[in-house]
Amino acid sequence: MATQSPFSLLEGLFQSFNLPMTPPAWAVDEAHRKTVLLLNHVLQQEPQAMERLARQKGRVVLSQWREFSFKVLVTPAGLLDLASADAASDLTLVVTEQSPLAIAQSVMQGEKPAVRIEGDVQLAAEINWLADHVRWDLEEDLARVLGDAPAHMVVQAGRTLAQGLGQFVGKRTPA
Repeated sequence: MATQSPFSLLEGLFQSFNLPMTPPAWAVDEAHRKTVLLLNHVLQQEPQAMERLARQKGRVVLSQWREFSFKVLVTPAGLLDLASADAASDLTLVVTEQSPLAIAQSVMQGEKPAVRIEGDVQLAAEINWLADHVRWDLEEDLARVLGDAPAHMVVQAGRTLAQGLGQFVGKRTPA
């Protein structure tokens, strides 16, 4: 007997309310700034990533999902900065999957979400390389704050949780 995932029930519930999902402009701006800080932190851990991005300086990448968009500018240092709203995009990445739960499911299974790519091919290749090769070493960052042993325990607990969730999502049958 096939069982239906509780996630599909939640997704249907959220869609039935038809609530506006647009947060206030100040919250969006702050989220963009924090995301750029996190991305730059991760990029700074990989000098090769910064070198590759530096070759694309001045280029603008627009990422979109549903009504949400995020536009960044590649700096000469190989880092990212927020691009102005009127800046023309050299590369547009549109996540084509509409369901946040389906995106989470694919990510939990180690897959990339489906993306439509438009624009500069070389810049797209560099972004793809970054997605394939750059990873955030969360344990290293936590160790600076908590110490080595507690950081290791927190990360192991997170991995166990993610693995269990991944197995649950992987067993889910499509509705």
